[in-house]
Amino acid sequence: MKAPKTPGTPGTPGTPGATGTAGAAGAPRVLLTGWFSFLHGEVTAGDVLALERVREVLDRSGIPHDTAWSPGFRPDGPHLEDADPARYTHVVFVCGPLHGPQVARLHERYPDCVRVAVGVSVIDPRDPAVRGFHHVLPRDAEGVRPTADLAAAAPAAPAAPVAGVILTRGQGEYGGRRRHEEVAGRVTGWLARTDCARVELDTRLADGDWRLCGTSAQLQSVLARLDVVVTDRLHGLVLALRAGAPALAVDPVAGGAKVTAQARVHRWPALVPAERLTPEELDRWWRWCLTEGRAAARRRGHAFGRAPDRDQGGALARLLRPEAGTAPAVSGTGAGRVRRGG
Repeated sequence: MKAPKTPGTPGTPGTPGATGTAGAAGAPRVLLTGWFSFLHGEVTAGDVLALERVREVLDRSGIPHDTAWSPGFRPDGPHLEDADPARYTHVVFVCGPLHGPQVARLHERYPDCVRVAVGVSVIDPRDPAVRGFHHVLPRDAEGVRPTADLAAAAPAAPAAPVAGVILTRGQGEYGGRRRHEEVAGRVTGWLARTDCARVELDTRLADGDWRLCGTSAQLQSVLARLDVVVTDRLHGLVLALRAGAPALAVDPVAGGAKVTAQARVHRWPALVPAERLTPEELDRWWRWCLTEGRAAARRRGHAFGRAPDRDQGGALARLLRPEAGTAPAVSGTGAGRVRRGG
């Protein structure tokens, strides 16, 4: 770390000289802060990756450090109010725009620490939030050549499974057997605690709504790229298997209904009834979907293509042939008759 600039001395090109005093004597100990530290800030993936890059650099240099997190993101901390100013020689602000009172208050809380901003955007070099730093290493600022964002060089991390989530809170036709709200609440609560990248999807199609697919082919293209689909919808299950993606299906109707029926038709085991919906049961089938279930789903998808006449299409065609000799039933004993199989 460089020694702090004295008041009035030009700082990093494009930023003013910062005021302040040197940090405490002795071996350096760094407190890492950023917008991810503020209760009224936000935590973005880019900010956290930039933080990981800084941590990597400090670890490689043998410099001890702590990170202050927002109470809204990590309730267990540590938080800024837990970070005793006397414990640190340096405060480093990582990533994001360098402006506003929350950043400026860092200078008031840690007046005896060397304060450094790195990988930041300097919008107004006269802002007290900027001027309070001894050193500013910007990624972009007026009159300064831009540098690569810290997130670009962050250490690689193991990839997380990508899970499509297709849930419904509708289907009022099931009346008192509906468990849809309870199922959706339990499933989404479980997903929030599961290490995966979640992609919320809808089987509804729309013309002109960018949030929804416009064609079935578009939705199938998304499903084919997923590691797993978590769903309580019949077509969430069927379309996932058609695309070769394992489906963790939950039947939201007490006693089982159409989701259970389709799971039986396609001999798909990863089905959780509403009555047995627990985190442990979801965990069990999640692990299966990400291991044995991958190959099982691909086999189901291939089977769909090889046996296209397993559905009721053939039965419909036979009913509509002239030789069938029956007119459409609209009244009498034939009206509404449910036929068995095809």
